[in-house]
Amino acid sequence: MRLLGGTSDLYIGKSTLLKIFLLGGVAIISAIFIWYTFSVIEKLQRDTRDQVEKYVLLWQLAANSPSSDSDTELQFIFNEIIQKANFPIIVLDEKHEPLYWRNLSDVAENDTTAVSRARLRKEAKEMSDANGEFPLIFAETHANYLLYGDTEAIKQLRRMPFVQIGIVLAFMIVGMIGFQNIRRSEERHIWVGMAKEAAHQLGTPISSLMGWLEVLGSEHSSDIASAKPNELVDETVSNMKVDVDRLQRVANRFGLIGSVPDLQPSNLAGLVDEVAEYYRRRLPFQGDGIRIDVTHAALSPVPLNPELLTWAFENLLKNAIQAVDSKTGRIEIMSGLRTETNSVLIEVKDNGKGITAAAARKIFRPGFTTKKRGWGLGLTLVKRIVEDYHGGSVYLNKSKPGETVFHIVLPTVAKNKG
Repeated sequence: MRLLGGTSDLYIGKSTLLKIFLLGGVAIISAIFIWYTFSVIEKLQRDTRDQVEKYVLLWQLAANSPSSDSDTELQFIFNEIIQKANFPIIVLDEKHEPLYWRNLSDVAENDTTAVSRARLRKEAKEMSDANGEFPLIFAETHANYLLYGDTEAIKQLRRMPFVQIGIVLAFMIVGMIGFQNIRRSEERHIWVGMAKEAAHQLGTPISSLMGWLEVLGSEHSSDIASAKPNELVDETVSNMKVDVDRLQRVANRFGLIGSVPDLQPSNLAGLVDEVAEYYRRRLPFQGDGIRIDVTHAALSPVPLNPELLTWAFENLLKNAIQAVDSKTGRIEIMSGLRTETNSVLIEVKDNGKGITAAAARKIFRPGFTTKKRGWGLGLTLVKRIVEDYHGGSVYLNKSKPGETVFHIVLPTVAKNKG
């Protein structure tokens, strides 16, 4: 079966605008926080550079003083001043080989192995690229180079904004998911309460009707033997039995909402045909020109509850009948097997006026309806039956004037066993 493309029109509802507003606010606050943090980092880097320049000047003054022991003073400056710095330092000789180093997390000060020296050269290259080299000129012939890197505090400051933003986003996501779950839980409780109340309310008139049917039947059978059978009474009793059976089925359906239904491998094609035929018999009241066509491919058994799934198909088909023109309406129901996913696809297509982009996003929400009358629970009920009770999926595949397509996907027995 060829699958049709999805709805392409975009619509932004109030809830989406609220989410965009919240995300936009978080983005703006994050940008301000990142800007402020990096401003502080830049100030700290300037202070560090000023400190390094003073070290270099002090070292050069000591090295070029004619009245002092240069080597002793240089070692003193390195041991007592430069080593007290809280940022990484590497001093290179005139051949750019590491001579002294300090505050390197992965190289000890007395480690002179080949591996450590290779690591020092790499660190020196990174420091030079980031902050440049500070020459140490001694007697105009001998030159060393001082390199420095960022302090550990600066490195942590660089990471801090992103860590905090990640935490804020994580809390937002958890909060939104929690809010959605709370809302869905409330909707489920409403559904269960409504279903049980409807089943309770339907029970009384059904019992009464069944009693009156018994009375009519007994009275009719005890009529005078020579009298002509009352065909009207026969027809009335027959129709009342049909309607009572129908009411009993409705009550059973509502009673199943809120409990775990028993799923048995069944013939899905027969169930779809039954629903289609039920509405075909009532088309004269809906519109003489409406046609319902059903096409089935070879299907595998599907674990289902006939009462509930029939209810779901009836809601989809009833919506389609109400959407099409009473003289030119065409409704197609097609089913096929998806072997790659071990599932069955049922497609319900009509040539009605279509569903707007604004409504397409909300058609499965409880209480949403485009009709003048109605509770807005039909498609919500379909979604609950298909997804919560049968482990499948239902969605609006495509909608435009003249073509609206709903898809129902149900797992087969093979997939459930796997």
